[in-house]
Amino acid sequence: MLTLRRGEQLRARLNAACRRYLAIKAEPKAVTVAESEYSAEPEYPAIRDMSFKGRKLQSAAEWHEEIRQVPTVEEKMIKINMPRYYGYKVVDLNDTKVPFNALPLTQHYTRTVLEELPPKQAEPGEEKVDLDATVKVARNDIIEALEFAHDCYKHQLTLLDTPPDAVTREQQLTQIIVEQINRSALQVLSAEYPHLNEVEIDYNPRHEAFWAVGGVDPPKNVVKSKKGRDWQKADAYDSVDRLVQYTGEPYLALRHRHQLPTWKTPEESENLTLANQLPRYKHDARTLGYSTKYQHAINVPGYWPSVNAPNFGMLSFQSRAHLQLRPQACGERDQLEALHALGIQSSYAWLLAQANYNGFNTYNELTYPLNTQTVITNGREWSFYEYQLNTLLVHGPHVDSNARVNFCRGTAPQPLYAEISPEGKCVDFNDGTLRQLLTLYINAPSIQRTPDELMPYVSGPTLRRAADYENPEQREFLERTFKHLASKRPRHLELPEIYMWEKLYKIDNRTRAMEARRRFFERDINPWKRTLDQHDKEYVPRALRPGGRKNREERFKKTYYP
Repeated sequence: MLTLRRGEQLRARLNAACRRYLAIKAEPKAVTVAESEYSAEPEYPAIRDMSFKGRKLQSAAEWHEEIRQVPTVEEKMIKINMPRYYGYKVVDLNDTKVPFNALPLTQHYTRTVLEELPPKQAEPGEEKVDLDATVKVARNDIIEALEFAHDCYKHQLTLLDTPPDAVTREQQLTQIIVEQINRSALQVLSAEYPHLNEVEIDYNPRHEAFWAVGGVDPPKNVVKSKKGRDWQKADAYDSVDRLVQYTGEPYLALRHRHQLPTWKTPEESENLTLANQLPRYKHDARTLGYSTKYQHAINVPGYWPSVNAPNFGMLSFQSRAHLQLRPQACGERDQLEALHALGIQSSYAWLLAQANYNGFNTYNELTYPLNTQTVITNGREWSFYEYQLNTLLVHGPHVDSNARVNFCRGTAPQPLYAEISPEGKCVDFNDGTLRQLLTLYINAPSIQRTPDELMPYVSGPTLRRAADYENPEQREFLERTFKHLASKRPRHLELPEIYMWEKLYKIDNRTRAMEARRRFFERDINPWKRTLDQHDKEYVPRALRPGGRKNREERFKKTYYP
């Protein structure tokens, strides 16, 4: 009887619990938009191109986005070098060699429109500068500087046992002339133009820049490789990207903490019709005489990122001594095109390196233009250029779709003086050339940008350079890695090489079947696919380990690759 009552009680409790559960389940519940599996507007997943070419483009776009998300300037440049332990194969552009007919290639590689430099005119609302009075004041000092430079160089030649060659002699003389003229110009103008008191002068600075260029015909080995694969046969003759590394060393460079004013509006810079009219040089750069080399991607505008210094280029003086090695039979037009090509590539490279120190690079577009001024001289002949950098996207499909172009405007060579007489006096001094030169000094940097506008792709106001990290080990690692890459030192172990006997007896003819397979090509190892972080870590002795002698997890120093 007792057991029956207990069963009825349990059954009653179970029925009551079921009724409460059904009542709660039947209550109306407010469904939020976030919890609903339906939306007011249809949402479709992105349609992705799953072909081999489409997947390669998507992979490249994701890598470019990863570079943009890297927090500091040094880490961005290390990130670009991560895929190649031994460096990239690059086209070697420099300021000591400009091959014949190099202007179309230079315009294509830098996406630059070349114009003639107009005479200086005052902008609306700007005070008119009395250049005649300025030239009259500076004329005697500049002439005295020229005569002193020639006398100084003659004295230096008397101390040499062997006279230098013509190119070296011109470079040495021009170096003295440029330094003396710059000293005299700053001394005369700095009282009236205060911005010249704030410039920083770099003597023989290191200007290097790295970028990628699209729209180039593929080499024969690439065509042959793609034809051997069924999924790439149709794309065998598609254009490829070529990597470019510029290396230059101007006589002199002036930098300022503010930016030079722009002379092209955004509407004028975005012109797809003008971009499509640019020269296209689709052949290999080696067909003109350029060489290729293997090295890491380097961007150096004359100073290190950790230096708290003015970071906008104002004026640079380039050498034209290499023109003495060009055949005179090519004529004056060839020399003029060579000067234009040098003015374009040196200006573009210097601005590109400055843009890298502000967080931009060849894969992440500029958000504002950059300007600089360039002078190419041998002491007597002077060429003047102004350059405005509007875009950095020249790789891949951007070579056809990018509407932005860069602008360069320059002049033909103008003589500053005819000669220096045997008595050491300057003959036939040209006031017009001096006027043009002083105009570049008078052009005052006036554009000021906020830190967020200046460096939009870095982490934030407290983290812009590697020196901003609180962890001392991380700061030291990033600084050491970046400067080691920029030093262009060879790796501890050289790139593996296939010897001729191996190619003959192991690759072309398999005649050593019983020999142990130890070489990299026998084990299907591609040394070029070795990444920057694939190396042995630095060992930490037991006595120096933070966690104690038996802490095996801290046997090696930690790395901080981006």
